[in-house]
Order: sequence, then structure tokens, then C-alpha cells
Amino acid sequence: MTVTRIREFRTLRGLTVRQLADQAGVSTGLISQVERGVTDPSLETMRRIAEVLDIPLFSLFQEPDEETVAVIRHDDRYRISSPHHAITYTRASPGGAKLEVLEGVLEPGGVSSDELRSHPSEECVVVIAGRLTVQVGEQTHVLKTGDSCHFDSAIPHRFRNDGRTAARFLVSVTPPSY
Repeated sequence: MTVTRIREFRTLRGLTVRQLADQAGVSTGLISQVERGVTDPSLETMRRIAEVLDIPLFSLFQEPDEETVAVIRHDDRYRISSPHHAITYTRASPGGAKLEVLEGVLEPGGVSSDELRSHPSEECVVVIAGRLTVQVGEQTHVLKTGDSCHFDSAIPHRFRNDGRTAARFLVSVTPPSY
């Protein structure tokens, strides 16, 4: 199970488990289980919790020790996925930095979220393998291996994989957001 910092941020904001659960639209039991490391929540649940706590999504995960140089080994990356594992993100940058770098894998037919989402950041996505459809507002862009796309994350957006193979991509987000 993944260790999170939900309890720490919830307590700092003076919220009870019930208040956080109600505002995030989940059960108190789920919040309690996640705080105790009994279960891993879905990506959507973690997004809701991060929004209520007003912090970047990956800030909810235990931070590495602060060092001048941070080396994150592939097998030690924090990982989060959607309920049906259509998309998986691993954090390739240290927590608490001004820039967040995520590696994403989006399965064929998958989407990063059911609806277009916005947050106060800017993003750059680079496709490593496969094809990735990037929807930003009214615009849709199909990216192939090696292509990139930069946009203002305040514009509602999401990623889709309309192909037959998994799409692998890197996303840089600054400042880190939910």
C-alpha cells in the first residue's frame, strides 16, 4: 500500500475525517483506510482530496529527504492509477519541487479523466511511445512518438489514447498542481 500525507494535510487545515470525506464526495471509511495505508485510492479520489486540501496531487505522498540533488530510482517512484488502471502516473521528480515531472502510461481506449479538467499550472507533454490525443479546450491534437505539446493548464484538458497500443509520455507541470 502507498503511504500518503492526507492525515498531515487534513490536520493542518483543521478538517475532520468526515469533513474531508464530505467535501471530497467519498466515504469516511475510505479516508480512514487511505490514511492508515490499508487501501490505495483511485486517481480520481486522490484528485478530489487534493482539491479539497488545496495542494498539488503528488504532495499527498510521502516526500523524500531534501537534498541538493534528488535521484529517484525507477522502482522507487510514487505511482497512482485510475480505477480501471487505464492510466498510470509515476512521479519522476522529487516532491516539493517547483517542477513536477510525471511519466504516464495510457492504455488503448483510455482517458486521463472522464471530463476535461483544469488547474492553475502550465504543462508540457512529450510522447515517448505510441500516440496520444491531447484535448485542450476546443482544440484536439494527435501527438506521435517524439511530438510535444505545451499549454496553460487553466484551460480544461485531458489526454486520450485512441490507438491500439499503450501510449507512454512525460508530463512536466509547473507549479505542481492537482
